[in-house]
Amino acid sequence: MNLLRTEFRKIFPYRTFWIILAVYVLLLLLILYTSSSIQINNKALGDETFQLPGLWMRLTYVAHFFNLLLGILVIVLITDEYSFRTIRQQVIDGLSRAEVVLAKFYVVLALAVFSTVFILVLGLYFGLVYSSDKSMQALFSQIDYLPYYFVQAVAYMTLAMLFAFIVRKSGLAIIAFIAYTKIVEPLIHFNLPDHIDKYFPMKALDSLTPMPGQDLFGQLTSPIEQLSPAMATLPALLYVGLFLLLTYAVLKMRDL
Repeated sequence: MNLLRTEFRKIFPYRTFWIILAVYVLLLLLILYTSSSIQINNKALGDETFQLPGLWMRLTYVAHFFNLLLGILVIVLITDEYSFRTIRQQVIDGLSRAEVVLAKFYVVLALAVFSTVFILVLGLYFGLVYSSDKSMQALFSQIDYLPYYFVQAVAYMTLAMLFAFIVRKSGLAIIAFIAYTKIVEPLIHFNLPDHIDKYFPMKALDSLTPMPGQDLFGQLTSPIEQLSPAMATLPALLYVGLFLLLTYAVLKMRDL
C-alpha cells in the first residue's frame, strides 16, 4: 500500500493522466450512446445490442479495443518518470528495482479495476434501460466476461509497461507497442497454423473477449481456431508473469 500511495501522489497532480483517462471514458460512453440511438429498419440498435445477458459479451468486446489507450497511459506515466529521473531517485532513496516494478504493476491493477468497474456500471445502466429481461438471472448469468476483461486489461498494460522500460521514450515506446500488437504478431499469426498461434500473447488475450457472433462469422468465411475465455485465462496470467519478469530483468541490467 505504501508503494501504491507513493505512485498516486505522483499521478494525481499529473494533468496528462487525467486527460488520457477522460478520453478513455468519453470515447467509450460516446460509442455506446451513439450505438444505442442508431435506427435500423425503424428499430433502435440499442434494443438488440443491450439485451441481457448477451450485453456483457458485447460490452467487453467493445471495451477491449480501448486497452490500447490504457496501455498508452501506462507508457506515458513510466517514460515521463525516466525523463524526470524519478525512477533513479526512488532507487537512490532506498527502493529496490523489484519494488519499482511492483509499484508500476500496482498502478496497472488499479487502472484495470477502474476500467472493469466502469464497464460494470455501463452494463448495469444500459442493460436495465434497454433489456426486456431485467431479472437477476439475466443480469448476472454472463457477468463472468468482466473478470476475463480484467485479466485482459492487466495483461495489455503489463505488456505496455515492458515496452516503456525497454524503450524509455514515450513516442517510440507507443509506436513499438502498437506495432507489435497490431502488425508484428498478426503477421506471425498469418504464417502459422491456428492450433499453434492461438497460444501467442495477443491472440490468447483477445480470446478473453471474443467477438459476438464469431461462430456464425466463421461459418460464412473460414472458421478460426481460438481458445475459449476460460481456457485463455491461464495463458494470459502466465504472460502477465512473463512480462513482469522481463521488465525486472531489463531494469536490473540497465543503468538508470
